[in-house]
Amino acid sequence: MNRRLDLSVPANERFFLLSLAGIQFTHILDFMIMMPLGPQLIRAMQIDTHQFGLLLSSYTFTAAASGLLAATYVDRFDRRKLMLTLYGLFMAATLCCGLAQGYATLLAARAMAGAFGGVLGALVQTMVADVIPFERRGQAMGTVMAAFSLSTVAGVPAGLFLANHTGSLGWRAPFFFIVLLSAGFFAIGYRLLPSLTSHLERRAGGGVLRQIIAVAREPDHLIAYAFVALLMLGGFTVIPFVALYYTTNVGMSEQFITVIYLCGGAATFFTSRLIGRLADRHGKLPVFRMVALASLLPLLVTTHLVPIPWWLVLINSTMFFVLVPGRMIPGMAMVTAAAQPHVRGTFMSLTSSVQMMSSGLASLLAGMIISRAPSGQILHYDLVGYLAAASALGAVWLASRLRGARLGNDLHKGAAAGAKPAAPQAD
Repeated sequence: MNRRLDLSVPANERFFLLSLAGIQFTHILDFMIMMPLGPQLIRAMQIDTHQFGLLLSSYTFTAAASGLLAATYVDRFDRRKLMLTLYGLFMAATLCCGLAQGYATLLAARAMAGAFGGVLGALVQTMVADVIPFERRGQAMGTVMAAFSLSTVAGVPAGLFLANHTGSLGWRAPFFFIVLLSAGFFAIGYRLLPSLTSHLERRAGGGVLRQIIAVAREPDHLIAYAFVALLMLGGFTVIPFVALYYTTNVGMSEQFITVIYLCGGAATFFTSRLIGRLADRHGKLPVFRMVALASLLPLLVTTHLVPIPWWLVLINSTMFFVLVPGRMIPGMAMVTAAAQPHVRGTFMSLTSSVQMMSSGLASLLAGMIISRAPSGQILHYDLVGYLAAASALGAVWLASRLRGARLGNDLHKGAAAGAKPAAPQAD
C-alpha cells in the first residue's frame, strides 16, 4: 500500500499529515483570499457587489459540481497519483487567476480553481481516513484542519500585504504567491505521500453510475449528508457577513477586521489539535456535542452585537473562530467512518458536494433574509443567527445516528473492558 513512507513509524505518519496539511492550506487560502480582495477587485475591474458575489459563488458551486463528477473516478485510482494530478491542475487554475485580463477570464479561472480545489479537500480527508485508525483520527483531522487557522493567521495577511505593496501587480500578487507555495508543497507531496491502493482490491464491479447511486442511497451515508448540510447551514449563514456587520453595526474599523482574523486564526491553530485529542480520548460524539453547544453562545452574540468596547468584540470573535469551525473536527472524524474503505473516496466526494452546495445555499439564504438600512446598517442579522443556531442543534440531534458515533461508542466500550481495538479497516 505504501510507496514512499513506512506509516507504521510515528514520525512518518506526522510527515504524511503535514504534507496533506500543506495541500489543504494552499487550496483553503485560495478560497479565502478572495473575500478581503473585494475592494481592490471592485475598483480595478469596475464591477459591482453582485458581480463580486458571483466571483465568490462560482468557486463554491463548481466545487460542488466537481465533487459529483469526482465520484465517478475517485475510487478507481491510486490516491497519491490522483492527489498530485488534481493539485497540479489546481495550481494551473490559480495561475490563470493571477494572469486574468478581465472579469470574464477571472470568473472562468475561479470556477476552474473551485472545480479542482473542492475535490482536493475531499481527497485529503479520504487519505487521512484510509491511513489513520478511527481511534486516532480526531487528532489527525485536527492537524489537517489546522490549515484553516494557518491560512487565516498567516496566509490572508501575507496575501493582502503583497496586494498592497507590489505596485502594478496589485490583486494578482496573492495568486502568484499561492502558486509558489503550492509548487513547494507539490514537491514535498511527490517525495513523501505514499501510494494508497488497497481500496482498489475491494472495489465493487458494475457500472460507475450504479455504484454512485448505491453509495448515495446507503442509509448511513444519507444521515452523514444531512449532518454535513446542517453543519454548513449552522456556520455559513453567518460567516460571510461577519466583517460587514462588525464595520457597519458594531462600529469596528476595517483595520480591526485584520486583528480579528489574526487573533482568531492564532487561537484555532492551537485549539484544533486540542479538540482532536479530546475527541480521541473522550469520544467523537461527546466532544462534538460539547463544542457544538458551546458554539451557540458566540454565534448568537455575534448576530446580536451592538456597539461595545473593542476588547469584548475580540473575545467573542476569537471564541467564534475556535468553536464554530471546531465543531467540524470531531464531526468530520465521525463522517469519514460512515463509508467502507473501498467506496470512501466516492462517499467523500459526494460529501464534499453536499458541503459546498450547502455553504453556497446558506450564504444565499442569509442574503435573502438580511437587508441594508438607508444608513448602511445590516437588518435582520439576528434572524440569521437563530437559523444558524437551529441548524446547529439539528446537527447535534442527528450526530448520534452517524455510523461514526456508533463505532466510537463500541471502541470506547471495548477499551473500558480491556478489549483490543478494532482494526483500522473496520470503519
